[in-house]
Amino acid sequence: MPRRRTLISLVALIAIVALGWYWSALRDRARLGAAYGARLTCSCRYVEGRAMGSCEDDKEPGMWIVGLTDRPDDRAVDAHVPLLAHASARFRPGWGCLLDPTK
Repeated sequence: MPRRRTLISLVALIAIVALGWYWSALRDRARLGAAYGARLTCSCRYVEGRAMGSCEDDKEPGMWIVGLTDRPDDRAVDAHVPLLAHASARFRPGWGCLLDPTK
């Protein structure tokens, strides 16, 4: 039993070190994915006039982690990657869908 506990601790330590090492790249990819998802889905929804369920099908492979929320009153779409990133895109007449400035 102590040997198994040591092995589990070692694997957990390696995972934590790896996550820390790649945190910046992981966060940057999450931001990019959230921004892309928000912009793409906003255009699908408010430029093309499609239903939200239809727009979810337009996500690229690997974007399953990007969650999308429609805000019809604002003509906007929010996208988020849990614990890492959030982005919003809003439809503006004459301009199409533009990303909201990040805070």
